[in-house]
Amino acid sequence: MEIPKSMIVERIRSRDGAEAADSADRELPEKLDLDGDAELLSRYNINADQIREEFGGQPPVAG
Repeated sequence: MEIPKSMIVERIRSRDGAEAADSADRELPEKLDLDGDAELLSRYNINADQIREEFGGQPPVAG
């Protein structure tokens, strides 16, 4: 399941502040694969399984 980087960056910004979000924005690819990028996400304390559950196993719909 792929999700846009912006969703992760905003989650990091609200939880950890602008500095952490800016770092994630520089490091993360534009789209993240929750399986393939799980280790990268864990560096920012993002649990790929939790994100997957939040979306019911379906990719988020871009608005």
